[in-house]
Amino acid sequence: MIDIIKTIILGIIQGLTEFLPISSSGHLILGQHFLNFEMPGVSFEIMLHLGTLFAVVIYFHKDIIQIVGSYFTVNTDPVYSQRRKVGLLLLISTIVTGALYFFFRDTIENLFDTESKLNLYIVCIFLSVSGFMNFISDKITKDRIAAHELTFGKAAIIGLGQAFALNPGISRSGSTITFGLLVGLNRKEVATYSFLLSIPAILGATMSELPNLASTPRADLKLYLIGAFVAFVTGYLVISFLIKMLQKRKMKIFAYWCWLFAIVSAVLITIN
Repeated sequence: MIDIIKTIILGIIQGLTEFLPISSSGHLILGQHFLNFEMPGVSFEIMLHLGTLFAVVIYFHKDIIQIVGSYFTVNTDPVYSQRRKVGLLLLISTIVTGALYFFFRDTIENLFDTESKLNLYIVCIFLSVSGFMNFISDKITKDRIAAHELTFGKAAIIGLGQAFALNPGISRSGSTITFGLLVGLNRKEVATYSFLLSIPAILGATMSELPNLASTPRADLKLYLIGAFVAFVTGYLVISFLIKMLQKRKMKIFAYWCWLFAIVSAVLITIN
């Protein structure tokens, strides 16, 4: 049974790395390797992910209600049509991500094998790529459009960006934000689109593992709930922080961190 201090620390790490564009998977894999530390178990990981999921849902609850509600009204106001289209665009992006995961699942999952030194180097390379995406996102100045103005093809491209982030070391938020900016989304709506798109992604990653919670000892479950709550609070605060950094074109800060972490990790892997 893990202790409460470790629970809180892991909850904070989950909340920070899940939404900041620095790749939670990359940090987890390299962290486990260098610290010789393993996550307490699948059930604990599920609870942490559910904590960050609730953070997104609560932060963007108005957007979610508006999009879902638009499908249950016959109002002819263009605003409702725009919301319905955003819902459809999010679905298209999700389908593209899911389809690519289905075809490349084995290859992707093999990259999570921390016993392979080559995989560790690959994670470092992908972290560097995440840094590059963060850096160029500040430079993108294409015509800005609202989410409902996206074409289905552009929504598919954003879904492709999210699928790219299935690789350990590639940040999901960084990838979807960069791809979104590249297809023309304005900075405010690209953040909202990216976070809304994370909901089915996180939900899909946890649903198949939910039965594991049923066999979790009650004493452990209490600690897991603490971890989930900490991840929720941290994640909620991080969402607001990232949106501000994106709008102020300060994503390069995350680029520097990704590059530094990747270089230091590659050196340590080489000398060990």
